[in-house]
Amino acid sequence: MSLSNPISLSNSMSLSNPIPRHQLIVSLRRRRGLLLMLGYVGLLGLTVLLAWPTADRLDLTGSPAEARRLTDLFFLTQYVLMALLVPPLAADAISGERERNTLEMLLATPLRPAAIVWGKFAAGLTQLAVLVFASLPIVTLCLPLGGIHPSEAAATYVAMCGSASLFGMVAVAVSAESRRTMSAMVISYMIILPVAASTVMLYSLSGGPQAGVAASSRLVMLGLVWPVVCGLVCVGLLLRVRGRLLKPLDEMPGGGAVGDLGDEDVEAVGMVIRRDRFPDYLFAPPERDELMADGVNPVHDKEIRGELFGQGTLMLRLTIQVSMLMALPLMAVCFYLQPAWAGWYTGYVVLLNLLLAPVFSAGSITGERERGTLDLLLCTPLSPARILWGKMLAGMRVSFVLTSFVVWPIVFAWALPPWTYGNDGPAMLGYLAIIALSAVTSSVVATFCSLVARRTSLAMLGSYTWLGLMYGLPLLARGVAELIAPPLVDRVWAIAPVSPVATAASLPLWLANRPYEGPEVAGSWFTLAAFLALHAGMCVVLLVVMFRVLAVRWRVRS
Repeated sequence: MSLSNPISLSNSMSLSNPIPRHQLIVSLRRRRGLLLMLGYVGLLGLTVLLAWPTADRLDLTGSPAEARRLTDLFFLTQYVLMALLVPPLAADAISGERERNTLEMLLATPLRPAAIVWGKFAAGLTQLAVLVFASLPIVTLCLPLGGIHPSEAAATYVAMCGSASLFGMVAVAVSAESRRTMSAMVISYMIILPVAASTVMLYSLSGGPQAGVAASSRLVMLGLVWPVVCGLVCVGLLLRVRGRLLKPLDEMPGGGAVGDLGDEDVEAVGMVIRRDRFPDYLFAPPERDELMADGVNPVHDKEIRGELFGQGTLMLRLTIQVSMLMALPLMAVCFYLQPAWAGWYTGYVVLLNLLLAPVFSAGSITGERERGTLDLLLCTPLSPARILWGKMLAGMRVSFVLTSFVVWPIVFAWALPPWTYGNDGPAMLGYLAIIALSAVTSSVVATFCSLVARRTSLAMLGSYTWLGLMYGLPLLARGVAELIAPPLVDRVWAIAPVSPVATAASLPLWLANRPYEGPEVAGSWFTLAAFLALHAGMCVVLLVVMFRVLAVRWRVRS
């Protein structure tokens, strides 16, 4: 291949594109690819096994409810897994090249920008396509039971392929605009998860005879309309990323470059961050123009003023805008249309903090280790306690303030007309306590993972896995118990204090003298007390362990 004959756009979408071939060979040779496939197929198989109809007789002449529930649960599980897997597979497409300082080398190859974008997109989606293809034998076991026609199953797979393409291109587009992969991954999740939740709701509302939607219309929506919409959005995003890569190299910040926040605010579209005004200075204090005062923790000052914002404020701005935009419809539904769902809005706030906390805390120690400066930091006169507190409080401060931007609907619903929650002061205070302690737990867990891991990516993966299991396990266990053993639901719900989402959903509400209780009929306030004790105790234990580990290493280095 010569420089005078670069790869055209038509060839970029063929198998001759070297980018997907290289990345697929590298990824499929790793043990991670095999473990990912085993986990993906195993989870889908376990879902089908647990939801398999247990009735002695099953009417196969019509559309049995048990079979319909089985297929819906299978496709829902696969769709959720797909939405969760796309950002890790595609969010480092461009930002990863920046961080490795190889983007300029890639742009200097004979590949056109469109070929680069398409190659990165295809590489991430091909891995996901392999996982989806591996699930086909499982769905063939569900089809003989009825509940869904083979044509509808095929149309559903076509719609999922369209969604996967949309999610993948969104992740690539966000990666092109982000300087760090962690930021790209979080922003991708904040865009993809609401879209996935909305499509799941539309799919549920359009399913079954009770929805009043004709089967032919449903097939057209799944197999034609939605894929076309996804395709058009993907083409628009591809052209956008292509234009981004066509910019001169000196206008594209490298992986280690420090962004000029003043220039960024001038060029930013939409909201900008004013570091000298409230509440912006709470999470983005202004640059220091004088000597540091006595008694100030220099580690915390360095982190909060330079380290966290040296890569720009794009993620912060998008986080604030997207989270507050989502808060408006959720507030309308959870507090006014369905007042009994107030606890689930608290769950949204907790999940937002779950996404943010590892981004600002999981690289606190591993970042020093990757730069080779951890030993130098431990050789300073600062004690391990001051180093750890400075690192942890900086990340906790940013994630806590960003999370607090979506807490105001809880206060407004309590204090403003029509005073539906006028008698629910204890429950509202309980919601605020759950959010505050969950934010502390997320930051402490992420900092602990950063201390024990060797790389920031591993620390983030460990943090999300740890917190995801804690927050989602009680809800998953309850759902499985409702499917296979309804009498055991109350016993399974005993683990609700592990999850802040389950704890918030279990708090009793009076709703203006109309008694209502959450999923747990008895012991709801005990669940809150158990949650506070459990998470506070876990944070204390992790802090003691971190102090001991750093103290031992500090003595060794000194």
